[in-house]
Amino acid sequence: MRRALAQPRFRRLFWSQTISRWGDTFSAVALVVLVFRLTGSGLSVAITVALEVVPVLLFGLVAGAVVDRFPRVRVMVVADVGRAAIALALAVFGDELAVVYAAAFGLSTLTTFFNPAASSVVPALVDRDDVVGANSALWSAAVVSQIALAPLAGGLVAVAGAGPAFALNATSFAVSALLLRGLSVAVSMAPIPGGAEGPAGRLAAVRAGLAAVRRSRLLTTLAGVQALAALSAGATSALLVVLAERHLDVGPGRFGLLLGAIGIGAGLGPLVLQRFVTDVRRPSLLFGPYLLRGAVDVVLAAFSSFGLALGALAVYGVGTSTGHVTYQTVLQTTVPERLRGRVFALYDMVWQSARLVSIGAGGVAAEAFGIRAVYLLGGALLIAAGLLGLVAVPAARLGGDDQSASYVETP
Repeated sequence: MRRALAQPRFRRLFWSQTISRWGDTFSAVALVVLVFRLTGSGLSVAITVALEVVPVLLFGLVAGAVVDRFPRVRVMVVADVGRAAIALALAVFGDELAVVYAAAFGLSTLTTFFNPAASSVVPALVDRDDVVGANSALWSAAVVSQIALAPLAGGLVAVAGAGPAFALNATSFAVSALLLRGLSVAVSMAPIPGGAEGPAGRLAAVRAGLAAVRRSRLLTTLAGVQALAALSAGATSALLVVLAERHLDVGPGRFGLLLGAIGIGAGLGPLVLQRFVTDVRRPSLLFGPYLLRGAVDVVLAAFSSFGLALGALAVYGVGTSTGHVTYQTVLQTTVPERLRGRVFALYDMVWQSARLVSIGAGGVAAEAFGIRAVYLLGGALLIAAGLLGLVAVPAARLGGDDQSASYVETP
C-alpha cells in the first residue's frame, strides 16, 4: 500500500474516492432516516433502496461502453459534478418524497458510470506490482470510513436533520471532482465497432463487450461465481439482524458488535494479503475466499454461541476483503484496457440483479423455513461459487505475463 500511495497520480484518485466515500456515508444514513421520517413506512425505505439498484440494471452496459470510449477521468469528473448538484438539491428540497426518490435514482445512475471508470483506471496510475497495494488502500479507506463515520452521521442527522448530511455529501463530490481534474492518465480508448457513432455505436460496443466475455473462460466463470455469491450475500447480509435476534438471542447492542466484527476482519484482510502474498493471481486466492465465507455461514446456522459468531464474522470480513482485492486486481491485470469498463460494469449488473433476487427470496424463506435455513443455503451457494471457480479455472493459466491473451480475446 505504501508504494502505491507514494505515487502522486494514484494519491489523487485515492483521496478523491476516499473523500467522496465520507460524504456517501453521511448521505446513506440520512437518506433512509429521512424517508422513514417522511412516510413512517418500511415499504418506502425499501423503494428507496430499490431505486439505488435499478440504475445499475438499466444503464450498466451503456455505462461500461461509455467508460471504454471516452477519457475515464472526464467520465468521473462529470459524474462527480452531477452528483454534487443532485446532493445539493436534496439538501435544499429534501422534504418532498418525490425529490428524495428522484435523487436516489440520479445519484445511483451517475455512480454507475463513475465506479467502472475508477476501477478501470487504477492500473494506469501505479506499477503492475503495486496494483494489489492500490486496491488494498482503496478498500481499507472505504471500510475505515464506514466504521468511523456512520455513528457520526447518525448523530448529525439526529441533531441537525438530514440537510447538513446531504450538504456534506455535495461538498465531498465537489472536492473529488477538483482532485480528479488534475489527474493525467494516458490510456487507449476502445474503437467503435464498425465505425458507428451515437446510440448505434454504443450498442455495438455493448455487444462487443458481451462477446468478449462469452469467449473467455475466466470471465464467464467469474460471472457465474459472482451470481452465486450475490444470491447468498444479499439475503444473509440483509437478514443478519434477524439471525442475531432469533438464533443468537441478542439485542441491538450486541448486533452492533457483530457488525463491528465484520468491519475489523474486512480491515485486516488487505493487510494479511500484503504481508503474506506476493502474487494474488492464483485460483486459490481468487475463489478460496468464497469457500471461507460459505463455511462461516454454515457455522452461524449450526451454532448459537455469540462469541463464536463474533469470531466467525471477523473471519467472514477477512474473506470478503481479500476476495474483493484479489478480484479487482485479477480483472485489472488480465482484462485488456479497452474492455475493462464494460467488464466491470457487467459484473456490477450481475451482482446487483442477483442481490435483489436474494433479498426478496431470503425474506420469504426466513419466514417460511427459519433464519437458519437461509444461512445454510447461503453457505451452500458460496461454497458452490468457490468450487465452480476452482474447477473451471486452471492454476497454470491464471498467472504469468500472457494471461490477457490466454483468457480474454478482444473483438
